[in-house]
Amino acid sequence: MTNRFPCTRLTHFSRPLTSLLLATLAACSSTPTSPPAAVPEVTGTSPAAPPIKIGIALGGGAAKGFAHVGVIKMLEANGFAPAVVAGTSAGSVVGALYASGINAFELQQKAIAMDEANIRDLQWSSGGLVLGQKLEDYVNEQVHRKPMEQLAKPFVAVATRLEDGERTAFSRGNTGQAVRASSSVPGVFQPVSIGKFHYVDGGVVSPVPVDAARQLGADVVIAVDISSKASGKAPGDMLGTLNQSIAIMGQKLGQAELARADVIIRPKVLDLGPVDFSQRAAAIVEGEKAALAAMPQIRARVAHWQGERAQAARLAKEKAAEAARKACLESRSRLKKFGGLVGLDDSCSNP
Repeated sequence: MTNRFPCTRLTHFSRPLTSLLLATLAACSSTPTSPPAAVPEVTGTSPAAPPIKIGIALGGGAAKGFAHVGVIKMLEANGFAPAVVAGTSAGSVVGALYASGINAFELQQKAIAMDEANIRDLQWSSGGLVLGQKLEDYVNEQVHRKPMEQLAKPFVAVATRLEDGERTAFSRGNTGQAVRASSSVPGVFQPVSIGKFHYVDGGVVSPVPVDAARQLGADVVIAVDISSKASGKAPGDMLGTLNQSIAIMGQKLGQAELARADVIIRPKVLDLGPVDFSQRAAAIVEGEKAALAAMPQIRARVAHWQGERAQAARLAKEKAAEAARKACLESRSRLKKFGGLVGLDDSCSNP
């Protein structure tokens, strides 16, 4: 006898029969089904990776610190404005003003207009020739007397605790006082009394404060090194010997910390005198040149971080999608679980 229902007809009826079987099983079930548990929604768009946070570590170097202004100008002009700022000595002066919300071009205007007499108050003392109160007052005036924690950008000024040589990163309180402490070159400025301790120049322990910038949360730290280097010849007087000794100490001390920076910018300001304010315009230009030369390295480092962030975001999305699918599978009723086995329920398929 020939089959009255060809295979094609049987295939046509198979899906309704299976549905009927599922309905019958559901009707015969004595256990009521509970509503499915809430499942976190996973959207199809990739989560935005957090922006790369650039930190700048501004080193000490007295009047050479005007070069910091040129560096910041070029960073801003190329879309790499620092989000966090750490400064030592002269770097803390520029850093405080920049962190207060003053942009690079305004910094340049202030630098050119600065009167040296406004920040130098000579007073003979066994601790130093310069009191430093004028510097403190100048900085506080420029930042509108805001404490450090209220500045527009996170900022720390690094100083050295005189009693035990402890590195101290000031991040709260009187901005001008912290900068004064960070800038108090031993033998030139009188130590600054804060609380029960006395503080001197941060360059004694951290010539370029890379670690302080990293501690502020920077992903990419750009270090600006304007420190003096050994001249290569023996100095001819006592002051020259002192300066060369300090330069050698700073070189050796700063090498390890500078190695932890992502990019190091070294403006060519070694020939400028540490107290020669007449060369401020030249120092700014050298800062611009050095920053421009470092741009390819900065772009490469930022791109590397962006790639890592994007990869982490993709992995996080995939992990969340898998977790959502597992939660969906576990929350299904017995009927839907059976439907999934026979290919009739795809509500928990991967997005």
